[in-house]
Amino acid sequence: MPIWTRLLNWLRSLFWSRKLEISIVGLQNAGKTTFVSALATSEFDDDTIPTIGFNHRKVKKGGVELQIWDLGGQPKFRDSWEKYCRNVDCIVFVVDSADFGNFDIAKAQLQKLLMWPSLVGIPLLVIGNKNDLEGALNEEEIISTLTLMSVIGRPVACYSVSSKDMNNLDMVLRYFAKLPKRKTC
Repeated sequence: MPIWTRLLNWLRSLFWSRKLEISIVGLQNAGKTTFVSALATSEFDDDTIPTIGFNHRKVKKGGVELQIWDLGGQPKFRDSWEKYCRNVDCIVFVVDSADFGNFDIAKAQLQKLLMWPSLVGIPLLVIGNKNDLEGALNEEEIISTLTLMSVIGRPVACYSVSSKDMNNLDMVLRYFAKLPKRKTC
């Protein structure tokens, strides 16, 4: 990146930076941590290890600073999702778009998460990760399979991405940049 572009981006970040807090949830092996790493570094890390509990990371891209809670997806951690999703600006639910055997479980976990009264109104972004794999569901198929059209009381968006190929990660960052800052009491 040329020095003038970096300087301009730095100056923009001083005056127009938006700070957002997001929580990333989903079943184990959906690629949540790899997704966060790809957002942060624009590189694929093949050596990602499963998240035990949670990871916290700050990511600055363009005019957006993200405080990210990356939560473990194993069954023993799912009941703690609600605690880390309270008062965030967006809940990101990641699914492995090529793992058809887990879509029913993912749908049930998403519905359970959205039933928490403390999470009413928080925008939901569903990420269909691993769209580089053969047979991966596209956005429309993910929306249909997870019945996202029936989610009410909050903004909902869905993107099909590849954290490996960096496919559509720019669209996700643009989505975050347009999110309204959540009002807290």
